[in-house]
Amino acid sequence: MATLLVIEDETVLAKNIARFFAKEGHLVEVANDGAVGLQAALRIQPDVVIVDFQLPGMDGLEVIRALRKVDDPPRIVMVTGHASVTLAVDAMKAGSMDLLTKPVTLQSLKDVVQRALTERGERRALDYYQRREASQASLDALVGASTAMQGLRDLIRTVSSIEPTDQSPAAPILILGETGTGKELVARACHQSGARAKAPFIEINCAALPAHLIEGELFGFEKGAFTNAHARKIGLIEAADGGTLFLDEIAELDLSLQAKLLRVIENLRVRRLGALADRQVNVRIVAATNRDLEEQVQRGHFRADLMYRLKVFQIHIPPLRARLDDLPLLASHFLAQLASRYGRPELSMDASALAALAAHDWPGNVRELRNVLERAVLMQRSGVLSAGDLMLSRPNRVAATSVNPAAPTESLSLDAVEREHVQRALTECGWNVSKAARLLGISRDTLRYRMDRHGLQR
Repeated sequence: MATLLVIEDETVLAKNIARFFAKEGHLVEVANDGAVGLQAALRIQPDVVIVDFQLPGMDGLEVIRALRKVDDPPRIVMVTGHASVTLAVDAMKAGSMDLLTKPVTLQSLKDVVQRALTERGERRALDYYQRREASQASLDALVGASTAMQGLRDLIRTVSSIEPTDQSPAAPILILGETGTGKELVARACHQSGARAKAPFIEINCAALPAHLIEGELFGFEKGAFTNAHARKIGLIEAADGGTLFLDEIAELDLSLQAKLLRVIENLRVRRLGALADRQVNVRIVAATNRDLEEQVQRGHFRADLMYRLKVFQIHIPPLRARLDDLPLLASHFLAQLASRYGRPELSMDASALAALAAHDWPGNVRELRNVLERAVLMQRSGVLSAGDLMLSRPNRVAATSVNPAAPTESLSLDAVEREHVQRALTECGWNVSKAARLLGISRDTLRYRMDRHGLQR
């Protein structure tokens, strides 16, 4: 059942339309002039308005323009006894979805109203999903009250608000962080927090496809550009025009594609495969990786000029072990999501579960935390989770055989053993952090965290 408003000064016609749609199960109200119709629209908030063109006081076009300014405007159908091409164009420009000529049959009016209701439902569904996506990708989705997270949100606000005013390329953003820290979430927050929030956000994982397929996805191709190119395809760079293109795992991008990407960043032009001319685009590149790009450059796996261009704005996401104060807040956030998803009552954790979370090293970061909690929720039917429900195992850290720390004595603390072990690895590698991290079997970010924790400097 929908709510309809009929604004028609011909009393008999208005009553017939109202009676007909009331029998169809709709709630219908009638107004005989434009001003009364506008007041009724604000009061009942109709789904569809049927408005005559010739009305006392204000004509139908004025009514339509006023209706389009209200919150959640209805779908509008104009009827008139004096139709013309000019009036039809003016009605469409004002916001009418259709123009019917009197005498109008009730069946044709029913068909148009049904189409209007379908389009309104689709628009509301689209608005709902867009709002939900925006809420899940906003800065509020970056859960955490630690100093590191507050600094991260402040940096995202600053970076996303900077847009060129001279049509020059928008400065790229490079997001660095270990696996599972939420790089995609940060990329979406950068998009939603800036002037491009209403424009497209397009993403591609550079490690998910081979080079020849990624090129077609990014740049598109013309019909006949290669075998099986049976139709023209718009590339993701063009699809993101006006918005953001998120390149996840950018370090995995083929060197030849890196050169083409650099060209796009520099001159905002893209050429489809098989095309003869470039196309102008206005896109912001947001890239993410868990690799050390400087090390990739030294190995010849990544272009130095592209790295420097991407690092105009650099965002580093702290690992979960560097912000353990956020664990209770994150756990509560995930438990609320999981309870809603699986139809469970309110979930919580006891002191032993919180202690187990704090004692874990979280090599998989926030993603691992969510997976641990989801497993616990599915396996435990009570509303309170304990340490045993989490089933956290001790991280398996196997140090490289070339680093042999001295056996600890009874008076030597665990922190002292770890400090000596890290320092020995750094010394053996000439304080090259990347080499020492590989030697220890940990990530570069983890080693940096351990160095800061123990105050180790060259």
